[in-house]
Amino acid sequence: MTRLILTLALGLSLALPLPVGAVQPDEMLDDPALEERAREISSGLRCLVCRNESIDDSNAELASDMRILVRERLLAGDTNEEVVEFIVDRYGEYVLLEPRKTGSNLVLWLAGPAMLLIAAGVGWSYLRRREVAQSEEGAADVLSEDEAARLREIMKD
Repeated sequence: MTRLILTLALGLSLALPLPVGAVQPDEMLDDPALEERAREISSGLRCLVCRNESIDDSNAELASDMRILVRERLLAGDTNEEVVEFIVDRYGEYVLLEPRKTGSNLVLWLAGPAMLLIAAGVGWSYLRRREVAQSEEGAADVLSEDEAARLREIMKD
């Protein structure tokens, strides 16, 4: 019975892994409010080595440098927006995990919904034309009175 409980506990602990940040104790700030702000900022910044990981979760040396830079800017008195802007100016907009919805990025944000609307319009147009063509084809199948009389005459023979 104890073995079963231990197996279940081990299975649950492996099935629900807790996120482990890569922030080293020597990088942490003494002020909990500033540290919380630093964590909030760094969770939205991409590690340029690991690609789709935040600098908060990455063990790369560059991510560590970026975390330290964020904390230095906060200690210098910058707001969260100023820190993010400083990092973006230094490393480029690619460093943001969620790109801004302005400028040339706006085209990318709007391209998906625009393509969906275009595809829906083309599909609706195709189905409408097909329906019209079938109704015209059905109208052509109806015999005139002369044709119906001729057909009855042929069928009698």
